[in-house]
Amino acid sequence: MDDEVVLDPAIRGEVQPRLVWLAERQHGTVSRQQLLGFGFTSSAIDRMLAGGRLHLLHRGVYAVGHRLLTRQARFMAATLAAGGVLSHRSAAAHRRLLVYDGPIEVTVPGKRKARAGFVVHRSVLPPDERTVLDGIPVTTTPRTLLDLAAVVSGRRLKRAVNEAEVLRLTDALSVPDLLHRYPGRRGTAALRAIEVRGGGEVTRSELERRFLTLIEQFGLPRPSMNATRGGYEVDAIYATARLIVEIDGRDVHTTKQTFDEDRERDRTLAVQGWRVIRLTDHHLKTQAEAIADDLRTLLGVLRGGKASLAHDSRSTARERR
Repeated sequence: MDDEVVLDPAIRGEVQPRLVWLAERQHGTVSRQQLLGFGFTSSAIDRMLAGGRLHLLHRGVYAVGHRLLTRQARFMAATLAAGGVLSHRSAAAHRRLLVYDGPIEVTVPGKRKARAGFVVHRSVLPPDERTVLDGIPVTTTPRTLLDLAAVVSGRRLKRAVNEAEVLRLTDALSVPDLLHRYPGRRGTAALRAIEVRGGGEVTRSELERRFLTLIEQFGLPRPSMNATRGGYEVDAIYATARLIVEIDGRDVHTTKQTFDEDRERDRTLAVQGWRVIRLTDHHLKTQAEAIADDLRTLLGVLRGGKASLAHDSRSTARERR
């Protein structure tokens, strides 16, 4: 996800503080209605447009200062223009469940007018089916999966469900709750089939537990888990040895998207001086002793000894500071 937008100092000097405050919370975008609510007059808005302080994106929606938009800015602008929430494939992309570069999809209530450039779905969403993520109104994860089931193939749907599990995206209202709420909705059969078959795939947390069990079994130093390095969240890290261990679930990490992304992140981390090794569930079950020996070599730990890296989690904490 993109970080919160911070406007360039030169731009900040050209616009009023109220506009800066609003734009920085909305990925550099604002609506005419919001500006009027903040006390700007129509003529003031027109002058800012003429002077290049605002740039028209959609009718009544503007970029502040420049037209260079992040994906989050485009999503935000679409929800402002449509008066709805990000949904379907766009919501899945925003949540990193799927790769999607098509027209932005939004769900709007009632009979709101469609806006050019969007795919508009009409539905009155209950409060427990919508939320805000990174400042952008969006359907909840379960509702996103339910909507996705109606518009993508079974294979892409399963991939999204798996990715939601790997990313630990949960909600008070679950997928089974929604399937019960909308029993005849298009796509529910496909989603229900995945839910029913669920459980055969190993989750990220289960893989991590197996890895830590191996660490304890062979007397190896315990790494820090789920730390952030080089802009990425990594599964296990030995900061002192500059070693990262990624524990991959087969169903998620063999897709073309994740295959490419994994190698890009490994390359980036290598440039930053990190060694990255990848383990799978199969490796953990069938090659435990070999993995332990390899880790000893990489960590410089003698068989049965922990001394050099026994407190690696504290090393990681010091490095963060």
